[in-house]
Amino acid sequence: MIELRDISKSFGGQELFENISFSIGSNEKIGLVGRNGHGKTTLFSLINGTLAADAGTIVIPKNYRIGYLKQDITFSQNTVINEVYQSMPRSEQDNTWIAEKVLHGLGFSNQDMLRAPEEFSGGFQVRINLAKILVSDVNLLLLDEPNNYLDVVAIRWLIRFLNQWSGELVLITHDRCFMDAVTTHILGIYRKKLRKIKGNTQRFYDQIAQEDEIHEKTRVKDERKRKQAEVFINKFRAKARQAGMAQSRIKSIAKMEKREKLEAIKTFNISFNAAEFGAANMMTVTNLSFAYDLNLPPLFKDISLRIGKRQRLCVVGKNGKGKSTLLRVLAGQLKPVTGTIKTHPKLEIGFYAQTNIAQLNSKRTILDELKSSDPDAAGQRVRSVCGSLLFSQDLALKPISVLSGGEKSRVMLGKILMKPAHLLLLDEPTNHLDLESSEALCEAIDNFDGSVVMVTHNELFLDRIAESLLIFDEQGVTFFDGNYQDFLSNIGWQDEEAGLKSQTQKIKSELPGIDRKTRKRLIAELRDDKSRILKPLEVQITDFENKISNLENRLKKVNDELLEAAYASDAQAIADLAKESKRLPAQIDEHYNDLDKIFQKYEILKQEFEQKIRDIEISE
Repeated sequence: MIELRDISKSFGGQELFENISFSIGSNEKIGLVGRNGHGKTTLFSLINGTLAADAGTIVIPKNYRIGYLKQDITFSQNTVINEVYQSMPRSEQDNTWIAEKVLHGLGFSNQDMLRAPEEFSGGFQVRINLAKILVSDVNLLLLDEPNNYLDVVAIRWLIRFLNQWSGELVLITHDRCFMDAVTTHILGIYRKKLRKIKGNTQRFYDQIAQEDEIHEKTRVKDERKRKQAEVFINKFRAKARQAGMAQSRIKSIAKMEKREKLEAIKTFNISFNAAEFGAANMMTVTNLSFAYDLNLPPLFKDISLRIGKRQRLCVVGKNGKGKSTLLRVLAGQLKPVTGTIKTHPKLEIGFYAQTNIAQLNSKRTILDELKSSDPDAAGQRVRSVCGSLLFSQDLALKPISVLSGGEKSRVMLGKILMKPAHLLLLDEPTNHLDLESSEALCEAIDNFDGSVVMVTHNELFLDRIAESLLIFDEQGVTFFDGNYQDFLSNIGWQDEEAGLKSQTQKIKSELPGIDRKTRKRLIAELRDDKSRILKPLEVQITDFENKISNLENRLKKVNDELLEAAYASDAQAIADLAKESKRLPAQIDEHYNDLDKIFQKYEILKQEFEQKIRDIEISE
């Protein structure tokens, strides 16, 4: 167990933490949440010892080892596989398959493992560093945005790996689905304090909202009670008969805790400006191919698609296959080698890409940079967009040259918000955003009245946004007409598991010559068994979710009634309600534990059935 006791830390006069305390228990997997700039990465640096606290103590057990994803890229070996081998404990270095399995999961082929680490792009070099941590002999993993450079296949592999990880974990990520899939607790930096709860992100945000509500209700009631007492004191202080009562009220006021009004939390609240579009067709792409080097095979070829009104197309697949390049071609920044792109003559495109950050004018302020996107925009309009991006008042006057990467990303989003658009081309827009801002962006994209083509690996976005998919994989580019869950159910990521291709060949050799009729019968029987076995578990899951919801609602009501009883000085009610207020959280935690066990059993059985069905489907 690691303990942080009464930790305080500030930078340049800005206080991040004041007397915070928390512990990381055995086998706990903690999701660390909080807005950008509120100290998540600083907290990591305090735990791993690269930064010292201004005050307080950090207690780490003897021989306890911490692994964290380093930002500096330095390699000492001549191949990727040797670089990862050296991070394994000596007792495991004969088991080379461990390093190979991790590298496969993170998207490295057998040929890639024999290449020098320096030959890879920055994103793949970060993956090498991640692989080194995952195979090392550590007790605690500190992972700060590990999925920023991972594609959706590698992210899904990492989820499975972390679920099997037997040590402790603290995770920072903007991907809520990823966080909820691997964590047991949420630790939140909120109002310069820490809250740690058992459960997922939804439960955490529900709890802090409830705490804020109780604080504000209590503050208002205290203020009302204080004013009533002051009126009584002023009225009867000078009268002999009531002077004693007035003095009693004065003492009562002095003992009352003064609760300050909670400061409003600034939110990332954006809305894309959709321009009206009368035609049915925005863009038609025919047999599109592109290559950076004409002497090499094209990055992608023969892509054909049509983008109509209010369409939602998500571009997914492994990194390095050309997804971002496709968006640059569609935006007109790159010219295709072959094929045509026909656009409606009045089409207005809003294009967001990390590479466009270099086009920002470093000498301008944020306000001036946004104004440059629409010189005719009123000053209040520009200020409003700045505020929605958390650049309110004087922050809008910061020069571009001093902004962080995340702040520059927000400016790029702001430039799109300034101008009405029919079509948004978005290349991984959640990178560098915190979890709350990512969800606000997802909602803004969902509410946009135009069309969207988006590259993303965030499965929350894929679930909520995608109506069709453009899939980049080893075989090329495939269009899928359906949402993300349809894709997972009907096709899925065939290379999620390392070595799946060899497993497929093995299955084919073991199940030769199954005719179509037999295959259909076997699949139907498996689906019947799947439904029969999983249905009772689904009922149990729903039952526990309802029980938890009812108990949490009851706890909220008990807390409200406890406040009422306190103001009424009802000692018996206070005693009864206090007991219930203690008992209910324990019941809720117990139900969460039971729910977690059932859900894990459900997921394991579901995956086993789906794998058996796939095995039969590929046996023809």
